[in-house]
Amino acid sequence: MVAPRTLAEWLSFVERQHSKAIELGLERVAQVYGRLRARIDCPVITVGGTNGKGSTCAILEAVLRASGFRTGLYTSPHLVRYNERVRIGAREAEDAELCEAFGAVEAARGSVPLTYFEFGTLAALWLFARAKPDAVVLEVGLGGRLDAVNVIDADCAVLTSIGVDHVEYLGATLESIGREKAGIFRRGRPAVVGEPEPPVSVLQAADAAGARLMLIGRDFGYAREGSQWRYWEPAGARAGLAHPALRGGLQLRNAAVAMCALESLRDRLPVGMQHLREGLAQVTLPGRFQVLPGRPQVILDVAHNPQAARALAKAITETGFAAQTIAVLGMLRDKDIAGVVRELAPRVTRWHLAGLGGERGATAAELAAALAAEGVAAPAAEHASAVRAFAAARGEAGESDKIIVFGSFLTVGEVMAHLEAERGGVRSHG
Repeated sequence: MVAPRTLAEWLSFVERQHSKAIELGLERVAQVYGRLRARIDCPVITVGGTNGKGSTCAILEAVLRASGFRTGLYTSPHLVRYNERVRIGAREAEDAELCEAFGAVEAARGSVPLTYFEFGTLAALWLFARAKPDAVVLEVGLGGRLDAVNVIDADCAVLTSIGVDHVEYLGATLESIGREKAGIFRRGRPAVVGEPEPPVSVLQAADAAGARLMLIGRDFGYAREGSQWRYWEPAGARAGLAHPALRGGLQLRNAAVAMCALESLRDRLPVGMQHLREGLAQVTLPGRFQVLPGRPQVILDVAHNPQAARALAKAITETGFAAQTIAVLGMLRDKDIAGVVRELAPRVTRWHLAGLGGERGATAAELAAALAAEGVAAPAAEHASAVRAFAAARGEAGESDKIIVFGSFLTVGEVMAHLEAERGGVRSHG
């Protein structure tokens, strides 16, 4: 076999190394990780949950960076470029670095089959071990207990929220989902839970693991104070904080969760008030209620489950009047399409439905059937792609209208790539 040379070749190669796109389990990853000898000596914060993971990771990175720490950040999925998944010192990994890391994983795995996510996770860990950052933040891909990221024993584990998603892998109830997500907890180490009323299974898992459970509303929390807010915990409070630069009503909760995680590691990662303020003011995260400049107003949001769609619907109402709210929707068929439509339908006056490619992508006709089943009366047009749906939405939108692009990372990523191409290929590092 001729070894892949470019990142595109490596990604194509990696996709073919396992018969299934998703195959949960730690045995294969642990075996190859042991051979890699990719030791990470700095504090590791692992972030799991149904929604809010990306925002919490971004806040953690921004505050740590403002405090002078060199960070490693691993997130998924990406929007436009695979490089977005691995950041060292707030810089996306270069193609050459990723290729070298994939090569190291390939040399170590032997005949062990790895999924795309497992391969990429091990490559990220190899890069972090070589870069020797001061702190590493890892975002769980799916679930927690059997996710590849869980091969690392987190110094602090975070659960941002718990909702129904990925039922074919995690179960159909909040109890089963919570049990899987709580699998990232470790004995004697802080487990920060940002779900106000977590399933009993999460509490039981923390007890069984011997983790130091930190529950929002009980052990820490936040309060709005006019245009500012206050974080509190038994050891004291931090008041006069500016709201995080990220938009959306749940960002204060995400910020409080991130702060609790940092407070739990303050002996190793001390964060001062000024640096905390700087980090909150500077944090950015593309595709999470991202409002683009200009008119009509365009909002990009990767919301793809009912819980996230509910938050998006609330945020839409807080951005002011619009003569029309035009939705560009593209989703994977294994998501709760009906649940997402149900949450957004009262806010949407016109729909443009985009078919997504691949085996999991729902067709525009399938989305139209979901709208009809929910009794949605607003006009809906079907399109072969997110770019075509977005172009049609822009073509009919007036200056006082809103266009909401949502439903999947694939939908938002396709539109973002199109907009970057329109601007002459300008890259946004978020």
